Amino acid sequence: QLQLVESGGGLVQPGGSLRLSCAASGFTLDYYAIGWFRQAPGKEREGVSCISSSDGSTYYADSVKGRFTISRDNAKNTVYLRMNSLKPEDTAVYYCAASTETSKNEYDYDYWGQGTQVTVSS
Repeated sequence: QLQLVESGGGLVQPGGSLRLSCAASGFTLDYYAIGWFRQAPGKEREGVSCISSSDGSTYYADSVKGRFTISRDNAKNTVYLRMNSLKPEDTAVYYCAASTETSKNEYDYDYWGQGTQVTVSS
């Protein structure tokens, strides 16, 4: 069974850091682009970052550029999202997803994790 599992969320103070992990089982991530999306209460889901399967090229939403870093470790079949300088407006459920094409559009993603909660608050 193809599955993505996110971990690493939690409660952090403004200015703090977290590293989210997205681990795949049942398939290998090497051939998939991976995206991170988030959804805050009362808001639509938005794309945060994605990384291609081929050359490792990356995309970041303007709201996280310079603070978040996406990376992949194909040997561990895992993709990471390092989040620094966190702000209260980063509070959301974060999801990872896999696609056969590199895309910022959530509708291009075929496999989704269950999400992990990130709360930024003092």
